[in-house]
Amino acid sequence: MTRLNNHNLGNLNGDVAIPCYERAKLTPGIVHVGVGGFHRAHQAMYLDELMQQGLALDWGIVGVGVMLGDKRMQQALAAQDYLYALVVKHPNGQYEPRVIGSMVNYLFAPEDAEAVIEQMADPAIRIVSLTVTEGGYNFHPVTGEFNLENPQVREDLAHPEKPSTSFGLIVEALVRRRERGIAPFTVMSCDNIQGNGDVAKRMFTAYARARDSQLGEWLASEVAFPNAMVDRITPVTAPADIDELSQRFGVEDAWPVVCEPFTQWVLEDHFPLGRPRFEQVGVQVVEDVEPYELMKLRLLNASHQALTYFGYLAGYRYAHEVCQDPLFVDFLLGYMREEGSPTLAPVPGVDLEAYRLTLIERFANPEIKDTLARLCAESSDRIPKWLVPVIHHQLAHGGEIKRSAAVVASWARYAEGVDEQGEPIEIVDRLKETLTAIAAENRTRPSAFIDNRELFGDLVDHPRFYEAYVQTLNSLHKHGARATLEALVASKGTL
Repeated sequence: MTRLNNHNLGNLNGDVAIPCYERAKLTPGIVHVGVGGFHRAHQAMYLDELMQQGLALDWGIVGVGVMLGDKRMQQALAAQDYLYALVVKHPNGQYEPRVIGSMVNYLFAPEDAEAVIEQMADPAIRIVSLTVTEGGYNFHPVTGEFNLENPQVREDLAHPEKPSTSFGLIVEALVRRRERGIAPFTVMSCDNIQGNGDVAKRMFTAYARARDSQLGEWLASEVAFPNAMVDRITPVTAPADIDELSQRFGVEDAWPVVCEPFTQWVLEDHFPLGRPRFEQVGVQVVEDVEPYELMKLRLLNASHQALTYFGYLAGYRYAHEVCQDPLFVDFLLGYMREEGSPTLAPVPGVDLEAYRLTLIERFANPEIKDTLARLCAESSDRIPKWLVPVIHHQLAHGGEIKRSAAVVASWARYAEGVDEQGEPIEIVDRLKETLTAIAAENRTRPSAFIDNRELFGDLVDHPRFYEAYVQTLNSLHKHGARATLEALVASKGTL
């Protein structure tokens, strides 16, 4: 078995692709905040492909961890010279491993915020990118306003020279660049949020304005925040993935990444200081990202929510199990065709029916082993952004909403924290205590869950939604998930 590092690259199994460029020649051009599996399977992979062509050698990535839990990742990658294996898992069982070499450093902000700020302030850094999850943008799920009462944000505003949040770190770096006469870097969000660049701009501007009103105005006018749509199913790395890489290919990697073959990145071309030539490696660089991102959020992401709670309650534990079940496939396609797709404007160059069928194929890939537990996590950040807008649109236009209402009801039932066999469900959500408390009232007060206007706005006031939601919730309690879905599918959306 060969330990992964620079010295051992030439000794790896010949089936493992390795960087053909000289990593010693790489220089930093991007600082990335939030080095998770998705970033390493997506943006870092695209940069590695450019580097394989002899391009983008001045766009090396410096990773940044801002959460205390990021220390493990920082230590693992540092011990491997910031190399890691990316394993593409094909549905037919073929594994395609490659070593990604585009990351050149990883800084841990809780231990040395100053080093992070100065790295971002370096004139060589032209892009600061983000994958910090939906919750990392610190905005209210209904109003969309920046939360100035967040304790970490308040602490950063009180001591802006010693920040701990991504907002504090990035804004302080921008301040130093301005003071030194260095043009501001571009802030590039790579998170699954509609209008992610616009959201990032609002949130960072709000933080900067709270620090200093003139600073906020300068940031809003001078810093670029391009929008992007990103897509690649990337499950959490499991111990079995580490073992499999070792056994199949003889590579010792403390934290590899596994992913599906499909990948997509649609990027708004707004980079005042330049950017890598992403279009050379398949990135769609466009003027308007919105049609693509709405397609992805309302079909792929919302469909994940449609399958996960029903699937878990029915006894499944993996996404591929759910999407190999014809009943669930019928329900998902019904949602996508009758509820999600009618909310979309035409998407240039995309056949929506082909896209919908491709999604089912991707979800059904048995090699990915994407857990329903992962897809069920942080629902309070996901459903308000991915599914609730579909419901509002359909209500406003007289469209079908009963499948969407059923998904919300399945979340409410899941949030009770006990499955249909009486076994406990581990709820992973920032609002766990609130959600489980109100879900406990589901049987006695069916509207309890959707009375939460922080998450659902005024949906509870719409009779069509209320009736569909309560019917499904009652059926889940009385008949269970599978029988409820059978009734919905058989009656084309009604119980």
